[in-house]
Amino acid sequence: MRFLIHLAAESEAGQRLEEIACLERNEPRLENIGLSLREAKQLLAAIQTKIVEQQVADYLETQRPCPRCGRIRGLNGSHEVTFQTLFGNLELRSPRWNHCGCQPNPAKTFSPLSELLKEHVSPERLYLETKWASLISFELAAHLLKDALPVAETVNAASVRNHLHRVAERAEAALGEERGSFIEGCPQQWAALPHPPPPLTVGIDGGYVRHWEDKKTHFEVIVGKSMCEEGPSRCFGFVQTYDSKPKRRLFELLKGQGMQMNQQVMFFSDGAATSARCNNT
Repeated sequence: MRFLIHLAAESEAGQRLEEIACLERNEPRLENIGLSLREAKQLLAAIQTKIVEQQVADYLETQRPCPRCGRIRGLNGSHEVTFQTLFGNLELRSPRWNHCGCQPNPAKTFSPLSELLKEHVSPERLYLETKWASLISFELAAHLLKDALPVAETVNAASVRNHLHRVAERAEAALGEERGSFIEGCPQQWAALPHPPPPLTVGIDGGYVRHWEDKKTHFEVIVGKSMCEEGPSRCFGFVQTYDSKPKRRLFELLKGQGMQMNQQVMFFSDGAATSARCNNT
């Protein structure tokens, strides 16, 4: 028995049908039932390659005419760019076009693909690497990626760490500015809010960690976990002497769990419990 797998692409130019895989099953054995991991990875990689290549080709086709006068812009050369995805690293041709002379431009040429691929790593790959690397070691995360998905052999602990740091820096840049107080409104306004849910419960503690390079130096790490009756728990952590936005970090975490300004928050630390309304935190 043979299974022919085709990929159909429909666009304004019509439909394009292309065979991407052929699977054979000659013997009715248990290991031949369904797709093997190797076949699944090959199939995903082939589909990803064809889809991305077609998307890039269509994008470049729409960008070739000058948006002002419609004249086709001339080719000035090209180079290869690598686009890292969950289903393989793709080598794409990135053309360099001349700017049209109908209007002045600061540069003579430009690369249209760089405007589409502002980063050379897909968001889903960054998400999965960041998620796994936050739960297990960088090396194990890299091995897990290669075991389950058709990523390139170049995936290693260093690349996972670099991608994780990139996402962390982006998240840090998106965090609002630190403030001395996050109280908003007044008691009269809080009284008009809906009846608050049960208190949020936050467990918090700290400990000293030895510096990786200077073994004689230690720094304090503050970690905690926020729990509510509905929805998942959230964890947080920061280095007290390094983090410049600890209040903002905790406030955004509680706000992400639906905290109201008239809702109580219970803090637990070192076995003692204290209660404070969220507008006092």
